[in-house]
Amino acid sequence: MNLPPKVTDRAYERLAEIGAGAQGKALRVAVEGGGCSGFQYEIKLDDAADDDLVLERKGERVVVDSVSLPFLADAVIDFSEELIGARFTIENPNATSSCGCGTSFSM
Repeated sequence: MNLPPKVTDRAYERLAEIGAGAQGKALRVAVEGGGCSGFQYEIKLDDAADDDLVLERKGERVVVDSVSLPFLADAVIDFSEELIGARFTIENPNATSSCGCGTSFSM
C-alpha cells in the first residue's frame, strides 16, 4: 500500500513564516507531464479543492490532488536553504531519475 507524502517540520515552519495559513492558502504540490525528464513538480500557494489530500499541522496545510497522489507516494516534502536559494524540495522514492533543475523527474 502506498503511503501519502510526508511533510517535514521545516516545510510547515516555512509556510508559517510566509503566512500561508493566515492567508487561508495551502502549499499545493502537483505532478504534471513535461519537464526535462517526463514529469515535473508544480509547487505553489493555492486554495484547497474538494478532492485534495490535505496534510495539516498547526494550521498550515499542504494539499495534493488525487491525480498527483500516486506519483508522490512515500515522498518527503521539505524546505531547503542553500547558497543558491531557498525552496521547497521533494524527495521522491518513485523517481527513477531526476534532472539537475530539481523539479523534473521520470518514473
